[in-house]
Amino acid sequence: MSARARLERRNRLRRPIATLGRRVIDGIWRVGVITRFFFLVLASSATSFTRFRLVMREVYFSGVLSLVIIVVSGLFVGMVLGLQGFETLQKYGATESIGVLVALSLVRELGPVVAGLLFASRAGSAITAEIGLMKVTEQLSAMDMMAVSPMARVIAPRFWAGVISMPLLAALFSAMGVFGGYAVAVVMFGVDNGAFWSQMQASVDFRYDVLNGVVKSLVFGFAITVIATFEGYDAPPTAEGVSRATTRTVVSSALTILALDLVLTAFMLRGQG
Repeated sequence: MSARARLERRNRLRRPIATLGRRVIDGIWRVGVITRFFFLVLASSATSFTRFRLVMREVYFSGVLSLVIIVVSGLFVGMVLGLQGFETLQKYGATESIGVLVALSLVRELGPVVAGLLFASRAGSAITAEIGLMKVTEQLSAMDMMAVSPMARVIAPRFWAGVISMPLLAALFSAMGVFGGYAVAVVMFGVDNGAFWSQMQASVDFRYDVLNGVVKSLVFGFAITVIATFEGYDAPPTAEGVSRATTRTVVSSALTILALDLVLTAFMLRGQG
């Protein structure tokens, strides 16, 4: 084998390793940039709370306008849980425990996770697109020229609006899910009304179930809004750049929610044990 052939073979072997290394380095660099961006948002948040109407306007945009998809999805998820739970528990003569199954499934896991995924798809993508379009039309640059901080005027209000909205939407999702499970179990299948609610009340603990779900939804709210605002702020000022940033927001938020859910569940179960 000639020296040139050996060199080409060596390069073919090195190329995948070099590509993988470059992607890992780029990923670590991007995590560092997002972390720096997060602290800059926190440092710029004082203006948002002194002019709280900015935050409330974004709460309407992020939270109130997401109510329909959250409420309808929660109702259908609860009804599906009721159907599946009744089918399974009926085999063991424990249909009265269907309220416990529905409530714990929603409060612990499905409520925060599914609400977070829906919030990222609807509100997170909208936040990224809006900030990205402001960058394309040079509105952020104009604010800089007028000595108005885009971080304080644009980014921070949207960040805190998402953090405030996410736990409330997750609670509404879980509540509608419980109502959907009640409609299926009690109204459709005739499970005893008192047994449905009493067993749920006896089994669902506020500290280990409800409070842990609230903590999860709050963490998800932080993660989603940081990703959404960063992707919009970092998007290239082109139509293609904004569309790619919006796609990255949805994908990154979904993966982050699932990863954080695993970590948080592990810590919460260890604390409960």
